[in-house]
Amino acid sequence: MRRLLFLLTACAAAGRVSAQQPTKPDTLHQHSDTLTRSPVKLKEVTVTATPARHEDPVFSTTIDQAAIERVPATDPWDLLRQAGGIEVHEQGQGPGFASDASIRGFSSDHSTDIALWVDGVPINEPVNGHAEGYNDWNVLFPEAVRDIEVIRGPSSAQFGNFAFAGAVNVHTFERFDGSSLWLNGGSYGRLEGGFITGRDDERTGATLAIRGVRDGGWRPHAGWDLGQLHARLVRTVSSTTTVDAGLELYSTGWESPGFLSVSQFDAGNFDVVSNPTDGGFKRRAQERVSVRTVAAPNLLLRSTVYATQGRWQLFLTIPPEPGAGEGTGSQTEEEDKRYGFGATTALSWALNRAEVTVGAEGRFDHADYQNWLTVARQRTAPQTLVSARQLSGGLFLQSSLDVTPHFRLNLGGRVDGLGTRSSPVGDVTSSDTKTIATPKLGALYHFPRFGAVYVNVARGFRQADGVITDPTTPFITSWAYEAGLKLDLARVSGNVALFQTNVSNEQTFDPITLQTTNGGRSRRRGVEIELAVRPVPAVQVSADWTITDAKYLDFITPDGDDLSGTPVFNTAKYVGVTSVEVAPPGGIWHLRASGNTVGPYTPFDEPGVSVPAYVLFHLGGDVRVGPATFELGLRNVLDKAYPEIRAGGFVAPGQPRTLYAGLRYDAKGRKT
Repeated sequence: MRRLLFLLTACAAAGRVSAQQPTKPDTLHQHSDTLTRSPVKLKEVTVTATPARHEDPVFSTTIDQAAIERVPATDPWDLLRQAGGIEVHEQGQGPGFASDASIRGFSSDHSTDIALWVDGVPINEPVNGHAEGYNDWNVLFPEAVRDIEVIRGPSSAQFGNFAFAGAVNVHTFERFDGSSLWLNGGSYGRLEGGFITGRDDERTGATLAIRGVRDGGWRPHAGWDLGQLHARLVRTVSSTTTVDAGLELYSTGWESPGFLSVSQFDAGNFDVVSNPTDGGFKRRAQERVSVRTVAAPNLLLRSTVYATQGRWQLFLTIPPEPGAGEGTGSQTEEEDKRYGFGATTALSWALNRAEVTVGAEGRFDHADYQNWLTVARQRTAPQTLVSARQLSGGLFLQSSLDVTPHFRLNLGGRVDGLGTRSSPVGDVTSSDTKTIATPKLGALYHFPRFGAVYVNVARGFRQADGVITDPTTPFITSWAYEAGLKLDLARVSGNVALFQTNVSNEQTFDPITLQTTNGGRSRRRGVEIELAVRPVPAVQVSADWTITDAKYLDFITPDGDDLSGTPVFNTAKYVGVTSVEVAPPGGIWHLRASGNTVGPYTPFDEPGVSVPAYVLFHLGGDVRVGPATFELGLRNVLDKAYPEIRAGGFVAPGQPRTLYAGLRYDAKGRKT
């Protein structure tokens, strides 16, 4: 308890920026002869975690704004799947019902194994009765996003809880000068419209964006609406200090067609609706203020304070499963009301041959969660009624030392403490406090005009499901090992890495029946490949692939089934995206063809079953006429029938061939 109080006291005055040394984004080739660094500059006012640099010993992928605009994606999960090569299993129940993104073989129910940050604000929801760390990516406003960085593995000390498999770090435009308007339409009654406008002068940058979407859904009773607002204000108050404030709002409502049985899916009977009263809504808001100060030519201080509010309610008919509660075949209502606030501060020194960042963060979250058995949205019996709060704090260190002009050593780590209090309705209140240390170590040797080799070792953790009712539930922990080769040639750039992650207190969660199993050990190992090849200036061929061998080493289910030696549920043997882009330099048109591949995997609660591999092909293109750009995209060109997710004999089917068309009008000077 004393250790936690120490952490929280240290964090009480902190603000979260996940914020380190400002850096330049990676390019296709860098060709530096040494690892020489640049001094601190105030030019860019990024108050979030800085993207990993090409010369750091980590595997990271950056998705730029051009890729975000050109991918014919249905939502943020599909965007990351098509542009970032992440394994995705969409839940198919509505945009507020978070889907499953997976990195390096972690099934990430509701993306809980991945830490998501938007402009320095954490999105994962602690003390969530549906899934601890529930991660709703719909807060992303695509047209306002400057870039998305995907960090593989728990190698970064900037991210703590939930960065178990890695982190997704999103930066919106700091400054936007001009305006853009867009109107898009597509198959199944999809219509989207919005605008983003901004003003950027010598001292002040302001951005405002509004977006609305209506989608009829490709299955019966699958329509949804979404409204979104993004605002950002950057103000230079002196030659050394800048203040940055941001606001994100989004609201969505949806109908749910429910899940299909395997036999219905195999027969192509996709028009089945489990319960015409299923559906839900979600509202989320977050506010942020950040301050950046250059205290000296080599000293940078960044701090952020933020607040979040949210409410969601859903009605979903759960397929039958032996046992009581979830999985009885009846409709279930879940409602979550929450609020929270937090802060982070980080101080960075840029020395001649070293960089050091020390920081602290604190966070408070309060949630009221209710789970009921219902009939046509009428409550019949309570299952879980609980309120909970969690106070967390962390200290982190990130440092790098250029031992020689070509050899870099990174050393860092975190100490985190979490205190959780659970108050079930009509029952005894319980609480618990726990702490954990997660060291990080990496080394890189740079070869001039070729690339680099690197290794890293890191410990990761996340709070397991169930802590909202049982605060003593232990952390899931891991040790991750990685060795890689970074290529930086005239026409080829990329990264090839071997990885292995050993997990203790493994947890598996069935996303359809909502059953959780804890305990045991598992292991993920494999190879990750990211390549970009430009044979001629007008053509770029890209690939991002992960090949994974994921096995339970020692795992017994509550029913006594021994899963030791069997594949980890919902983890594909291989997953990847390959794309070809054609864009003549100075031309007015662009074409993109890509394919997503998902290898065979074992569904949740179906040991011995293997879902066959499948490939989805996509086409997209645009042509610019003055300030107007006409866009056309086709997702799932071959109309492949595939399961987005399968568990316990039930399926959420994937979206068939879908056409998108749009018009964007740009009247802008610059955006950064």
